[in-house]
Amino acid sequence: MANNADLLTPLKRIWGYESFRPKQEAVIRCLLEGRDVAVIMPTGGGKSLCYQLAAVVLGRTAVVISPLIALMQDQAAALDQAGVPAAVLNSTMEPSEQRRVIREAQKGRYRLLYLSPERLARDDTIEWLRQVPLSFFAIDEAHCISEWGHEFRPDYRQLGMLRERFPQQPVAAFTASATRRVRHDIVHQLQLRDPGRVVLSFYRPNLRLLVKLCDGRSQEQLLLKTLEQHRDENVIVYSPTIDRVGQTVSLLARHDIAAIGYHGKMDAETRRKNQEIWMSDEVRVLVGTIAFGLGINKASVRSVIHLSLPKSLEQYYQEAGRAGRDGEPADCVLLWQRRDAGLLTYFIQQIEDPDERERAWQRYHVIRRFAESDRCRQRQICTHFGQNTSWKECEVCDVCGGLPEWLSASAPVERRKRSRRERAAPAATAAPVDEALLGRLREWRRETARKLNVPAYVVLRDVSLTDLCRRRPATPDELLEVHGIGEHKAKRYGGEIIDLLHGRAAGAQN
Repeated sequence: MANNADLLTPLKRIWGYESFRPKQEAVIRCLLEGRDVAVIMPTGGGKSLCYQLAAVVLGRTAVVISPLIALMQDQAAALDQAGVPAAVLNSTMEPSEQRRVIREAQKGRYRLLYLSPERLARDDTIEWLRQVPLSFFAIDEAHCISEWGHEFRPDYRQLGMLRERFPQQPVAAFTASATRRVRHDIVHQLQLRDPGRVVLSFYRPNLRLLVKLCDGRSQEQLLLKTLEQHRDENVIVYSPTIDRVGQTVSLLARHDIAAIGYHGKMDAETRRKNQEIWMSDEVRVLVGTIAFGLGINKASVRSVIHLSLPKSLEQYYQEAGRAGRDGEPADCVLLWQRRDAGLLTYFIQQIEDPDERERAWQRYHVIRRFAESDRCRQRQICTHFGQNTSWKECEVCDVCGGLPEWLSASAPVERRKRSRRERAAPAATAAPVDEALLGRLREWRRETARKLNVPAYVVLRDVSLTDLCRRRPATPDELLEVHGIGEHKAKRYGGEIIDLLHGRAAGAQN
């Protein structure tokens, strides 16, 4: 059995991280011991690293099941950048490429192989998977298997056959949002055997939850005020409809706020291009429907704004949780109107299956109570997901701490004054960031990603660029001390990065 150093070594060597996030190591230990595991880890908690590192240490192929083709492709590309062999198999690939991936998988070429639930359900898939040296199965978005979950997908139900078809392989279920009832259902449907149960706290103290009831006119003003508070910062605006996406982008353009849209009716290439423009900081504000966000790996989102009442508290928690993944303070602003409730009830009434309609009504009543209640919003979320809290007030929601002045409909739009709560000051020991140098690094990353046809974050994440600016490494060994740069990336990009940093430093001295 690997000891602590054995896990920290590949963590540092491959991913460039010094330590684990909470509970990551516990999940990995379960997989290394050959145990099933059920993991509830909030967005940004580092779920993917758990099964990726375990697969590397075990030295055999882990099959990752995800409903999102784009997410699977991005994760496989990120692993390639880190020097970990991985592949995706889906119906959009040429038949010859699919056959090549299958042949390579049977040879044990990959540490991680990404499949959709539909692909796994095929009999021919089961047949050739039996010839792959498997370590375990990892099921992402596992709440989709439960009818009580907010995103139930019938094709996920078939995943219960993994226990019968592959009785020797452990199964790991991962989700960011599941109530206690859904967690039990996940274990039951997947037939998990005495699984390790890892549940992180649902309390996100760095997220300020702000809920405001408004009308159509005041909503526009409050949206503009919120964006003014987060000028030059990364923001996601969730719109209830495709039409509202376009209307909102146009509204922001009229107020000189650059924004880009994202919705399900865009073709795949346009969606990917728009997402990448936002991911690489070319445009800071993205306006999207609920089609946007799953698997998005951007830690520096400073605000998530909802322009309507979500259909469930799970959906709200999942989307709001895309803010502040770096642990820094962020605002989650829900600007809802009473007509939102009417729209939700209309859609619920269209559901033909009586059981599903009843579940939808239950979700509706929960999110409606959340929006209208005068109880601590963080505590409502924790209670909904089955977490008992010893505290009654969080001080980071509008109920406990009050609405900020800029969310008052009558208050003028003013530039934010930074306070301790709204943006924590950097530690005294941290070197200041040269914004010009950071801009040059971002441009290098953008151009590198374009050449490789991968998202910018796959090359390097924002936190790595900031750390490069602060440390300014001059040697390969110093480069390995930068957060998020492992041996493979240091070898691949080290020369370019050091030349860029040294050139910038030299120019500053002349």
